[in-house]
Parts: sequence; structure tokens; C-alpha cells
Amino acid sequence: MKRKTYASILVLAGVLCACGTQPVQQTEAEAEPTAAVRPTAPADNMLPEAEGVTAQDEEVPVIPGEEQWPVVGMVISRSGIDDGSFNQSAWEGLQWLEGSMDCHTMIVEAGDEAALSEQEAMEQLVQAGCDLCWGVGVNCADAVLTAAEKHPDVQFAIVDTTYEELPENVTAVVFRAQESSFLAGYVAGCVTESGSVGFVGGERNDVIDTFYYGFDAGVQTAAKERGSRISICTGYVDSFDDPEKGYQTAKSLYDQNCDVVYHAAGASGLGVIRAAEEEDKYVIGVDKDQSYLAPDHVLCSALKYVNVSVKQVSEGILKDDIVPGQTIELGLAENAVGITEDHPLYSQEIYDKLLDLQVQIVAGELTPPSTEEEDNAFCGRL
Repeated sequence: MKRKTYASILVLAGVLCACGTQPVQQTEAEAEPTAAVRPTAPADNMLPEAEGVTAQDEEVPVIPGEEQWPVVGMVISRSGIDDGSFNQSAWEGLQWLEGSMDCHTMIVEAGDEAALSEQEAMEQLVQAGCDLCWGVGVNCADAVLTAAEKHPDVQFAIVDTTYEELPENVTAVVFRAQESSFLAGYVAGCVTESGSVGFVGGERNDVIDTFYYGFDAGVQTAAKERGSRISICTGYVDSFDDPEKGYQTAKSLYDQNCDVVYHAAGASGLGVIRAAEEEDKYVIGVDKDQSYLAPDHVLCSALKYVNVSVKQVSEGILKDDIVPGQTIELGLAENAVGITEDHPLYSQEIYDKLLDLQVQIVAGELTPPSTEEEDNAFCGRL
């Protein structure tokens, strides 16, 4: 029997609980996600060196320390830790976890440029004695499923994907990215002067589709309010770790008269941001606040609090406050996605409307689409 279990909120007390819609400044030391908040950005993308296993290690070390402390491991694939976006956010969550409770953490990088496949990397975590093993992104989906079936006594978790038949030792965390993308699209639709905006995806898959269709609906909502037509040009890099191709893809969209481009492309998005600077156009960041990369050109960022989710879901599993074998779905109502608070490149009037749209989404009065069918229906009602 196929089983797909969803939890609308986390059962761990205080985890991703709704805090209303008023933006609140947060600190990196104890970050609670709010739907309109600008987290502290790493200066010049300078990350501390990750501890633990890497793909270059010849042997898997035994984690030293207190025998009773649990060990939490993570497999990062494709674009690496320093993508300035999704993977970096997941890695931050692991570091925050180690600072908040007695545990050890380790990380293995895998994928096209690494010596290990995702499945081999996941097996390394198990063999190193990890009690909880995270897979970050859809590229880890098969590896998590295989390892979970092979090691039923080990707990696994995965970000950004789930399964029709979810093993009892797997916790899946997915985000309603269409909600933050809708807000980003609304900003783009309000700001564009050319009447053309763009979208760059890392790959074409179900996860990236949620970004695109939410964005499209937001753009068309703004177009309806303005009484004008706004077109969307799209480009796909076919990689999350190719900034040069991301640059070329974005440049082609800017050459087509797009003056705002939204990217959901991981490290490839760094090239999109570079193109925006060179073309003196706007770009919308993703997953983390990317304004520090190009303050005069990053219009806003669609946020996804992978870091907080990794930290708090890990705590919940290790403390037995979260029952494994479920999919945890998070969005604006859980304060797990949002839009950056600072808005020096667009008006307060637009930002105030964003807050109003956010209230409508949380209340269930407005449902951004995540599929082509939903998007067609949504735009057809405008």
C-alpha cells in the first residue's frame, strides 16, 4: 500500500511555529524563520572549513568524543557547500545543531565533481556510525532510499523530496517554495519597466517547477493590477554547479529585454548574479539572502529556511519528538519560506502589498500554484 504522510507543522514544541506576519530581525546564533526577514549574510561568502569526512579522505575516521553523543551526518552533492544558496543553508543548519546540543556532525561531498557517488557517500556516513544521515536535495533521493532499506536501524532525513512509499526510518522535509516565489514574482512584476522578466532554473524537475509556477503567478498578479501584459522568458542551465553557463543563460535573457531575472539554480545562480551586474539589470536571489553578492542589483531574495529546518528537525528526531516515517511540509504558515525584509531597490508601497499577500496566503485565501495545471487555472481566474 502506498503511503504519503504529511505533517502541516512540526510536532516539536516551538519548531517553526507561526509568529505572525510582522517582520522580525533575527540573529544567526538562534535563528527562528520569519516570512519576511533578512538573516545575517556571510561576508564575501567566507565559510568556515567543514569538519568531518570529505570526498577526498582516503579513510572514514571514527568520530572522537563522548560515546553517548549522537552523530549527525550529511551528504551534499553537485554544487558543494559554498553555493551561496541551498547547500550552504543546509550546511549551516548542521553547524547550528552542533552548537545547540551535545552531538557530533560530519559531512561528505558527493556528485559529479567528487570522488564519491551519493550512494557511496551515504554509506560512508552509516559506516562512520552516524545515528542520523541527511541527504540534501533531489539528487540524494535514491541514495537515501537505498541506505534506509539496507540499514533499518539508522535514521535518515532528506530535504526537498519525498517518496510515495516512505520508509519508517526516513523523515522527508519539503517546502512550499511556490509561496515565496509568488512574492518574488509579484515584486518583479511591479518593478519591470520593459514588460519582460526572466527565470533561470538549474534543472527542469518537479522541485524547480514549483519555483517557476509560483513566480509566474506572482508576475501575472502584478500585471493584472498594473493593467499591462508582462511576458516571462525562461532558461535552464541543466546543472546546479556551472556558474559560467548560468551567466550565459541569464545574459541571453537580458539580451531578450528582460530587466528582472529570478534564478533557482544553486551555484549556477552565481553566474546569473554576475550577468545582472554586468548588464546593470535586476536579479532575484534564492534560498538565502543573496543581496551581499550584488547590493545594487539583487532586487530581493526568495528565502527557504533549510538551515533552521535541518537544525530543528534533527533535534526533534534525536530527542524522539518527531516520529520518523512522515513528510513534513513547510511554507509561509510555518514561517519556513519568505522574502527578504530589506527593500532599498523597490518601494515601501510594494513591500506593504507583499505583507498583505502573505497574510492572504497564510489564511488560505490565496494559494500560489506549484504545477502547470494549477498555474493555468490561477492565471485564468485573474
